[in-house]
Amino acid sequence: MSVRVRFAPSPTGMLHVGALRDALFKYLYARHEGGTNIFRIEDTDRTRYVADSEAEFVESLRWVGIDFQEGPHVGGPFGPYRQSERKEAGIYDKWIQELMKLGHAYKAFETSEELEEMREYQQINKQQIGYYGGAWRDAKPEQVAEIEAAGKPYVIRQRIPRGQTIVIEDLIRGRIEWDSDTVDDPVLIKADGMPTYHFASMVDDHLMEITHIIRGEEWISSAPKHACLFDAFGWQRPIFVHCPVIKGKDGKKLSKRHGATRVLDYRAEGYLPDALINFVALIGWSPGGDLEMMNRDELVREFTLDGLQPSPGMFDMDKLRSMNGDYIRATSIDDLFEALMVYAENPETDSYWENYEPEGDLKIDAPAIRSALQTLVKAAVADPVYAKQAVQLEQERVTTFADFGLATEFFFLDEPPMDEKAMDKYFRAEYVRELFTTLLGIFEDKLEMSVEECEKVVRDYVAAKEFEKPGPVVHPVRVALTGKTFGPGLFELMSLLGPQRMMARLRRALTLL
Repeated sequence: MSVRVRFAPSPTGMLHVGALRDALFKYLYARHEGGTNIFRIEDTDRTRYVADSEAEFVESLRWVGIDFQEGPHVGGPFGPYRQSERKEAGIYDKWIQELMKLGHAYKAFETSEELEEMREYQQINKQQIGYYGGAWRDAKPEQVAEIEAAGKPYVIRQRIPRGQTIVIEDLIRGRIEWDSDTVDDPVLIKADGMPTYHFASMVDDHLMEITHIIRGEEWISSAPKHACLFDAFGWQRPIFVHCPVIKGKDGKKLSKRHGATRVLDYRAEGYLPDALINFVALIGWSPGGDLEMMNRDELVREFTLDGLQPSPGMFDMDKLRSMNGDYIRATSIDDLFEALMVYAENPETDSYWENYEPEGDLKIDAPAIRSALQTLVKAAVADPVYAKQAVQLEQERVTTFADFGLATEFFFLDEPPMDEKAMDKYFRAEYVRELFTTLLGIFEDKLEMSVEECEKVVRDYVAAKEFEKPGPVVHPVRVALTGKTFGPGLFELMSLLGPQRMMARLRRALTLL
């Protein structure tokens, strides 16, 4: 059996992390099995249709490197791959007529008011909520013909068998059973003639020869309806695989306050696609052992459905940031700098930070990030060698591309902002004025200094003043040169700044003592 899976989003909004995981699992499984990955657009719900969604899906998946062998943008032998086009082609009309002929579907004429009254009655009498036949499941043909001839609108519902046990074998959860008397009759064709998900997707899965229906566990309640539909047609059921839900670290339903957001926002925030893919693959799936950092080929090689877990997957933003930092550090400086400049110069990046609105407790200074990235771009144009060296010094410390702006900013500003608390703490000692003056005298005749020379200057002063540790010298010098108490190694940044920049900053620091 050749594996065939489908990613079939509804174009009702943006692509978020849950849908990305869905697409990723199918992509990895198809690649692992040498099968076919299909992209299908389920756009039958025209009331929620968003025109730009499909383009958003395509761009998001292109960015993370998920490709398809069949779909509306690549073609294939089972097209069309948009359900609206399939509806226009009469595909669903043919099969709903066949289902009614077999006695497994029927027309129901209740108004929305009548359906509401039915639900209220069920609630008051503590009955199972849902449509279990009403007046039309077993109506006589002449009764149906009469009211239809009168022009009354109707839907077509599936006739779920009664008095039976419906069973599916889920690949993750094993055997799942339902009493068919607790499964309501779902709408298959709406009053406007459009098919519902319950009908169109299952018909398409059969016609497109889908072997595995991989989807979120929120669809488990619909599984008996779908299984019955396959059985009603006499079709072989695909294998059902219901993946675990994704929750935040607090155990609650995933939301933007946990850090989850639209996929293309991760690009704007400076995440690498391979890092995001690696991270998302591990939400609810494990290759076994302690293997975590995997490139795309390794993910394909390791991915099996046996590794999927029934328990909820956790979305841990701290882990994503850490993993992204690992990918940044594993990238060569030439490749990193090139990718960073593409990111920083992208109008999407600038627009994102310009319009950024923090969620919940997230404390992000978006205007500062935007300004610092603009400074980095200007510096790279003016002196790309110097800018690349600054980026390389910060490569070990940042976790996203966006971090590089603020991390490197002090290298490019004539007067970087000074941390007042740091000045108050490290500029008050009596020897600090002498320290800065001494360094000015040493730097005055030099055009450049190696890391070793910078280290020797500092350590010589520590020894001359008989300090037990270098801290009393290192800290005030760092603050004077960078305005901060943290950053890359002092001697490395001193060497990169060079004597002239260091002298200008030391003179400024002397005025602040």
